[in-house]
Amino acid sequence: MPENQSMFRQLAGRTWIILLVAAIVIPLDQWTKELVRQNIAKFDYIIPIPALGEYFVFEHVDNHGAAFGILQGAGSVFIVIAAVVTVGVFYYAIRHLPDDQRLIRLLLGFQVGGALGNVIDRIMQGYVTDFVKIGVPGVYYWPNFNIADSSIVCSVIALAIVILYQDIQMSKRAEEEAIDIGAAESSEA
Repeated sequence: MPENQSMFRQLAGRTWIILLVAAIVIPLDQWTKELVRQNIAKFDYIIPIPALGEYFVFEHVDNHGAAFGILQGAGSVFIVIAAVVTVGVFYYAIRHLPDDQRLIRLLLGFQVGGALGNVIDRIMQGYVTDFVKIGVPGVYYWPNFNIADSSIVCSVIALAIVILYQDIQMSKRAEEEAIDIGAAESSEA
């Protein structure tokens, strides 16, 4: 029994941040979508911040595709993709991600939470409720999105920045070590 407890502690230690963030994102996403469904008729909109006018509106739309309305009609494919990504995130976090990588775990939690938030919509409704609409009236609007989409996209961008930063730091350290080794070898000669 102690071996099982040790394994459970290791799993919990490597996944609790991901689970906690996902457990915050999912209800927040579902709550905001429910507010939209109850208070804004489909294809209607409200201006939540009057000072921003129609540059930032909440417009209730159904999304049968992926984030920002791409790939319309492929909803069941996205359920499978979300399941595979979620399993992959946990596998990576448990097996390969060093324990000190808390920021990466946090960002992975946003990705899992966003993916599962939209999966809930797809299973319960057959589509995702989107409502945030940003753009320049009469010129261009970004496709409508929701909290789950934002969670995924922002965390992917942040994850790319973190990984790039860490890679640059590792390269600098390796270069400094090479210089130190070179200096030590030339002083011995």
